[in-house]
Amino acid sequence: MGFFKNLLDKIRRKSSITQSIEQTTQIFNSNQSKFDQGLKKASNVFESVINDVVAKNTKVDQQLLDKIEEMLLSMDIGTSAVTRIMTAITDEIKYQNVENLDLVKQIIIDKIIVYYIQDSVVDNGLHLLPNQTNVILMSGVNGVGKTTTIAKMAYHFLQSNLKVCLVAGDTFRAGAIEQLEVWANKLNVPIFKPKKLNQDPASVIYDGLNWAVQNKIDIVLCDTSGRMQNKVNLMNELKKIYQVIQKFNVNQPCESLLVIDATTGQSGIAQAKVFSEVSKISGIVLTKMDSTSKGGIILAIKDNFNIPVKFISFGETYYDLQPFGLEKYIQSLLSNFNKE
Repeated sequence: MGFFKNLLDKIRRKSSITQSIEQTTQIFNSNQSKFDQGLKKASNVFESVINDVVAKNTKVDQQLLDKIEEMLLSMDIGTSAVTRIMTAITDEIKYQNVENLDLVKQIIIDKIIVYYIQDSVVDNGLHLLPNQTNVILMSGVNGVGKTTTIAKMAYHFLQSNLKVCLVAGDTFRAGAIEQLEVWANKLNVPIFKPKKLNQDPASVIYDGLNWAVQNKIDIVLCDTSGRMQNKVNLMNELKKIYQVIQKFNVNQPCESLLVIDATTGQSGIAQAKVFSEVSKISGIVLTKMDSTSKGGIILAIKDNFNIPVKFISFGETYYDLQPFGLEKYIQSLLSNFNKE
């Protein structure tokens, strides 16, 4: 389909301008088939709602535009993004004096994609600094898949012959330490745990980093608490953790990743808002993307925070964690249209 090819060309041109910085790691290999499988539900719904809007209208008028707006809002894209996308769609329809409903469908898809890639540096790489211990902070509320994500990341680093250790910095949630320890044992990697009940997370991380630096560990994955019910505690805790990490190296942490459950929709956006207010988030990990029919959350994240989605998780196996690639994401989301 020529239209689909033109969209991919736009993405490629944008990507060539915004290459990742020099130290981006290529450890995580992106797999198109994983994207296609993981985004199948979202792709089917995306196709269905767009076709349904067009099929139920006989002409291009305000009623059609209202239906398009309702459709976009239903996809968890977010009100601000929808407003801007609708302005672009309306302007394009008026400029081309469009009367063909199939062309309207193409304009909708085009403006959604253009909205994502415009006015931003699309840098989805994971940045590691050479010849030093790299610290990756992981945050997120209970139940989003944070611990499993840590394990998946550790596995991929191990496959690249990097030395990895885990730090159980979530001393608040019952069972968090034990859950992380199970994964550490499966992966056969060291884990640093609190020495006493309710130990200060920063001191746990301090002990872990001290050992990691002495033993020339390449990657330290730090779990942290997600006590959103008390933002002051969360802010103070993360601030202290940053200070401890920077005692060892002012250039660390190299990444601070926020894990969000994609099925939570706008609730996930609210979580991102709280964490971005109290911490320097460098990227987002979206879990359970195979379980959601609303792929628009990626647009909502960009619109609210302009923080890149760096990884997408589609399941429970180690291989189900994929580096986010805009082209692969769009190709999967539009796979049904590409068959037309």
